Amino acid sequence: MAGKRDYYEVLGVNKNATDEELKKAFRKLAKKYHPDANPDNKKEAEAKFKEVNEAYETLSNPQKRKMYDQFGPDGPQGFGGGQGPFGQGGYYSYSSSGFNGFEDFGDLGDIFSSFFGGGFGGKSSRRQSGPRKGADLNTTVDITFEQAFSGIEKEIIITRNEECTTCHGTGAKPGTTVTKCATCHGTGQVRQVQNTILGQMQTTRTCTECHGTGEIIKEPCQECNGKGKVRKQPKIKIKIPSGIDNKQTVVLRGEGEPGEKGGPKGDLYITVRIKKHSIYTRKGNNVLCDIPISITQATLGGEIEIPMVDGTIEKYKISEGTQTGTKFTIKNKGFKSINYNSVGDFIFTVVVQTPKRLTKEQRELLVELAKTMNEQPPIKKRGIFG
Repeated sequence: MAGKRDYYEVLGVNKNATDEELKKAFRKLAKKYHPDANPDNKKEAEAKFKEVNEAYETLSNPQKRKMYDQFGPDGPQGFGGGQGPFGQGGYYSYSSSGFNGFEDFGDLGDIFSSFFGGGFGGKSSRRQSGPRKGADLNTTVDITFEQAFSGIEKEIIITRNEECTTCHGTGAKPGTTVTKCATCHGTGQVRQVQNTILGQMQTTRTCTECHGTGEIIKEPCQECNGKGKVRKQPKIKIKIPSGIDNKQTVVLRGEGEPGEKGGPKGDLYITVRIKKHSIYTRKGNNVLCDIPISITQATLGGEIEIPMVDGTIEKYKISEGTQTGTKFTIKNKGFKSINYNSVGDFIFTVVVQTPKRLTKEQRELLVELAKTMNEQPPIKKRGIFG
């Protein structure tokens, strides 16, 4: 969606806005654009309402906000959700999961309850016991410098809740049913009206009978003890794209905790940590390294061999009289950009190595060379005792 507005602009805040400022701006706009508050212009209000919700959903999540600040509203090219260059998975994707009425808006019911004393037409209480998205999970994975350069597919083990296969997530013993809570009538909330000097005040609290679920399980499943979920450690395959940088995040949609009441699964955020290399370093998308050369190579020039990150050897010709510290660039041999269609360079610095030990013949040759160049030949000093 190339036409998306900047999320900060949507909420009317600057890029350094605090969580409290984001929440305040969101509540103000959500109240303004809620369709039930705009009966004469409901369609346009729905579009505005969705835009405000999407902006807040992204900026209120530290990980999503970090990726948004780095990649913008549509993510890096080829890595928005769905089918990308590495198949299904939506790496670096942080877009909201579509729009289905107002059931996708998470805890908006609680927000509108504080505004309007219980939401619009009872939608807040219905949403409380309706479908809810599962929690997101976070983990880290360690890879080598070379693996970050070329990309790699890895298998990791995570710990998460999964739907109980015995009761299929209902929490009830097979053959039994889940009944609606008689106390809250399936809403998960109980409302109370109190008379005060300011008039009637309505408060809402979580139903203590069903603990907010809106349902009563009389015979719980023995496999999951009525939770509908069991703790497991599945193996997950992830594809890390070439060019990924240290502490960047790969997102696997739908690999988080299971949802509630038929809601979608959460997402899995994988932070990549790249091990330091003994030879290479990285600056942006460029690869940097030092290449030692002999004093004769530096003096006479010639072709030297450069070991590249991918394991190949690149031959490079240096000119005679090359000084130590001279930098050379091999174009388009650095890291691929995961954000743009570009490749960095391989930049190496030559370091002239002075021999520490010479044979008698080598020393004599250097002395003769020094004479021809009008240089003072080195004087060999004897020790204190001889």
